[in-house]
Amino acid sequence: MDGILIIDKPAGITSHDVVSRVRRILKTKRVGHTGTLDPFATGVMVILVGQATRLAQFLDKDVKEYEATVKFGFETDTGDRTGERRDAETPGRSDTVSTQEVEDALAGFRGEIEQMPPMYSAKKIDGKKLYEHARKGETIERKPVNVTIHNLEPLEFPDPESPSDAVCIRVACSAGTYIRTLAEDIGRKLGVGAHLTVLRRTRAGKFAIGQSLTLEQLQAMSDPASAMIPMNEAIEHLPQFTIAADRVDKTRNGLSTRVFDTGFQNGEMLRMLTESGGLIAIGRFDADENVVQPKVVLV
Repeated sequence: MDGILIIDKPAGITSHDVVSRVRRILKTKRVGHTGTLDPFATGVMVILVGQATRLAQFLDKDVKEYEATVKFGFETDTGDRTGERRDAETPGRSDTVSTQEVEDALAGFRGEIEQMPPMYSAKKIDGKKLYEHARKGETIERKPVNVTIHNLEPLEFPDPESPSDAVCIRVACSAGTYIRTLAEDIGRKLGVGAHLTVLRRTRAGKFAIGQSLTLEQLQAMSDPASAMIPMNEAIEHLPQFTIAADRVDKTRNGLSTRVFDTGFQNGEMLRMLTESGGLIAIGRFDADENVVQPKVVLV
């Protein structure tokens, strides 16, 4: 049982809980995922089953899309509705903002920006997750990271003619972007403080919410494996390199194969396929030797 499942994660459970549920449903231990969602968040989780767990490194850097509701007026210590209130440091400012103020603020966050990883996150520093420090009341020194906001737009404003204390936004961003931090930074730019009340991932790379199953739907299937996306399809963004029949066993043994008349780039990762289209490995092209060297071999 090898392939990819797209699960619509429900609110109130962790990403690890989703993986555990899938393991029980499929009756297999070899299950992983490509990107954590906070417990209060919902939406697309890319679940890897069997040998597909070895493909995570080729899938977890994709662009993500979210829909989120930003509540103005105050921050929380977690950046979302599950945390304790932390008042904004702008006394006297109204908690409501106009449509134009929101649109002007959002414009400043499109493109490449710097973000400070939040304390309530799974990012590791010195081998320990930040939220483990945060739960003890500790604050650890962090360095800002560069992320890219490809698209950022308001989806819904309760009353465009009147100021509001919330707005729904759509975000398309690079992997590693913290939407909670983005909401806080928007609130700070507006001078009102902000936190997330809703967060839903609608896309992770090529996988969209329309392809997803709920855990209950997966449980009810007589043949859950039929819902899986084949491994080759999941990584079809990688260029294809077809192996001649007499090189298949050698590839499975980790031996490189010479390449002729190629347009591959040095260091490029390639899908290594049999002549019948079966995925047997992911290889790296070495322009100096003009060979493809298997890096991840799939049995």
